[in-house]
Amino acid sequence: MSLSKLPLINSIILIFIIYKNWAKSFNSTSILTYFVSINTLVMSIYQKQGKIPHKRHIVFRQPNGDLYHEELFGTEGFSGTSSLVYHLNPPTMVKEIGKAHWAKPEVGVDENLKALSFMGYDVEPDDDYLDSRKVFFFNDDMQIGIACPSKSMEDYFFKNADSDEMLFIHKGSGRCKTMYGTVDFEYGDYVIIPRGVVYKLEFDTNENKILFVESHSPIRTPKRYRNEFGQLLEHSPFCERDFKLPYNFETHDEKGDFKIMIKKRGMIYPYVYETHPFDLIGWDGYVYPFAFSIFNFEPITGRIHMPPPIHQQFEGRNFVICSFVPRLYDYHPDAIPAPYHHSNIDAEEILYYVDGDFMSRNNIKAGQFTLHPAGVPHGPHPGAIERSIGKKETKELAVMIDPFNPLKISTEALKYEVKDYYKSWITAPQLT
Repeated sequence: MSLSKLPLINSIILIFIIYKNWAKSFNSTSILTYFVSINTLVMSIYQKQGKIPHKRHIVFRQPNGDLYHEELFGTEGFSGTSSLVYHLNPPTMVKEIGKAHWAKPEVGVDENLKALSFMGYDVEPDDDYLDSRKVFFFNDDMQIGIACPSKSMEDYFFKNADSDEMLFIHKGSGRCKTMYGTVDFEYGDYVIIPRGVVYKLEFDTNENKILFVESHSPIRTPKRYRNEFGQLLEHSPFCERDFKLPYNFETHDEKGDFKIMIKKRGMIYPYVYETHPFDLIGWDGYVYPFAFSIFNFEPITGRIHMPPPIHQQFEGRNFVICSFVPRLYDYHPDAIPAPYHHSNIDAEEILYYVDGDFMSRNNIKAGQFTLHPAGVPHGPHPGAIERSIGKKETKELAVMIDPFNPLKISTEALKYEVKDYYKSWITAPQLT
């Protein structure tokens, strides 16, 4: 036998031994369960509210003898997380379907390799919540934009049957009402609404600014922060106690005309149902809306500058969401707190500036977007590296979204573009 083949043979033997020992502790079922749970889990916190039977899919009657109407609210077919909900009435009683209208963003820039910036805070408010949602960036995985609704949703409910939604509350406060209960929100909250959840937003004021993400895959906490059971680990920058879960569960036993605007495949369909969508007597499971305050994110710091993934808050298919929060700077005596230049080879980078003085950028305002496209390097603005040396902390607050596929820019976004932002490493940009 050729001596040149021995390293390969030894490697094969070693792999076999490792696999054999590993397989002793797992059977095929447990392996499948492990990978399904780790990849589909959105919230690992089991919730139960109202009245439910002691077992699934059995007779469960109302006081008058009629059956309650069980519905499985599931994700990713029957392999993802789910909740079982129990209606007073069948959830299928449609009285009318109106004419659908187009809701897809118009492409302004199809292919982009230029650093861009947009003044998101300049978006004009709109009375209607859905009309106020302006998509700035999009691809086959997601949409990102700004909403500035000045009134609560009074005449209709909304269901996004295409996407999980993340609503980051930049300005305003209120309540997200659903069949699962109420989720309160205020400045700095991420509100996560799984796809298919019917909701209505109530605002406390007429001045509201929301950064929103529509994800065509479940929005979940990072896998590396969870064990195989979905529990958040000790080194996670947040824990289960930090989440705002639904409360004030109510049963609405009402009949009439209940309008639900349903988004599917980029169209919005006006449905009118005979019964109130929140007619649940009870529910249990793992799928429900929740909120998380960016101020509850505990930053991970070190002696030298840490890479951007330590700021990760959520993830979906082909993107991550990160929270940049007030924190102590690196504490090596020669540390440079400003980030080093880095190449975005495989990911776009969107930063949305919330508050404070973002230390790596010059002339940045609240509500401003920056987009650094995949394929070219980017880094701190002129002077940022030097002025960061010796600083002890930052008060910056920002949300970063990194899509792994190229983004298109909408015609709506171009209305708010900061001209010649890509030249700002040479000259100061004009904030118009």
